[in-house]
Amino acid sequence: MEHLLLKVSIMLVPALLAVTLHEVAHGYIAEKFGDPTARLLGRLTLNPLKHLDPIGTIALLVFGFGWARPVPVNANNLRNAKKDMIWVALAGPTANLLLALFCALLLRVVVYIAATFPEGSQMLTMIEPIGLMAAFGLYINVILCLFNLMPIPPLDGGRVLVGVLPERQSQMLRKVEPFGMLVILFLVFGTSIWRTTFGPAVHHVVGMMAGSHMNIVEQTMRLLFYR
Repeated sequence: MEHLLLKVSIMLVPALLAVTLHEVAHGYIAEKFGDPTARLLGRLTLNPLKHLDPIGTIALLVFGFGWARPVPVNANNLRNAKKDMIWVALAGPTANLLLALFCALLLRVVVYIAATFPEGSQMLTMIEPIGLMAAFGLYINVILCLFNLMPIPPLDGGRVLVGVLPERQSQMLRKVEPFGMLVILFLVFGTSIWRTTFGPAVHHVVGMMAGSHMNIVEQTMRLLFYR
């Protein structure tokens, strides 16, 4: 129970922020291109309760990746539906990328500040949880960014591909969308793609952002998922 409370206390804020900003970014860019649907439905808000998907949230806390309720976008309201949907789709992963960069910077600041206090200082007990949250925030945002860029509808990467392909191929890819999540679940849990391709890609990107502090990210992930 103690470990569960520790895990939730470290993961909850970064996870909620990651999925919330991802969805709000979609709705915000959609409105910039002419579709106010998200705002009219009250989804342009940083209140995470408006965006949470129960199963996706549990998956996020258990497996380290998950999803929120998609922000509704009415492509008919967009000025140029096919082209504008590319930017709407890219908004979510871009938000996660920027948040990952912020977490990497925060991690560096925390390490720098922590080094100014002697070992055993009471200040360290206040600073270290922030470092753990920054390390997990870096990891989860890279996961969400890269995962959503997979070129399979209904993921953002699939919507981008629909927007850049010629119309005939685009229409064929749209037909995959109703079965897209089944394909994604099969790839993640039924094949070795996570272990051989996606996992190493996430580790590489996190490593580039974390730099010399990658060991803190790795220790945080072991604490959360392998203890």
